[in-house]
Amino acid sequence: MDRNDRSVYLTFDDGPIPESTPFILDTLRQHGVKATFFMVGDNVRKHPELFQQIIDEGHQIGNHTHNHISGFRHSLHDYSYNVEKANAYLHSHLFRPPHGWMRLPQYAWLSRKFKIVMWDLVTRDYSRWLTPQDVFNNIRRYARPGSIITFHDSLKSIDKLRFALPASIIWLKEQGYEFRIFE
Repeated sequence: MDRNDRSVYLTFDDGPIPESTPFILDTLRQHGVKATFFMVGDNVRKHPELFQQIIDEGHQIGNHTHNHISGFRHSLHDYSYNVEKANAYLHSHLFRPPHGWMRLPQYAWLSRKFKIVMWDLVTRDYSRWLTPQDVFNNIRRYARPGSIITFHDSLKSIDKLRFALPASIIWLKEQGYEFRIFE
């Protein structure tokens, strides 16, 4: 993104799930921040009320496959089918591959229909080796103008998000960053 624009893009991968999405939405609302949620189609199927709440609160949505499958382990046909299966629920023009990996033919095929959104700052909030403070420190260390910051809307990350997400938003605002969503 534009490195001259003092803004960042908060993104959340893998949800929605009842154990973490409500906390994330509450935190974003309290701080007046909009984000982009890259959602797994099967989670949307299971939790349509959370999907609708994300939309109703003005956040952007993106496709993260139907079953969080890896591009390296699946053929172009199977991978694109899984993405389209998710999009039957999501109706999004944005796509982020799970794990940030896909083969060149998958990229070429999917980029015809989707804007592919990667990241430059993964908080690693899913890591069992990191503390909530470590996750926050990753934000402080690596955020820069135009950063696309990835958190996770998942069971693995929620305990770290309770501290790291609000702390990160407050710190980013103190540094003069604005928050943007993808169009």
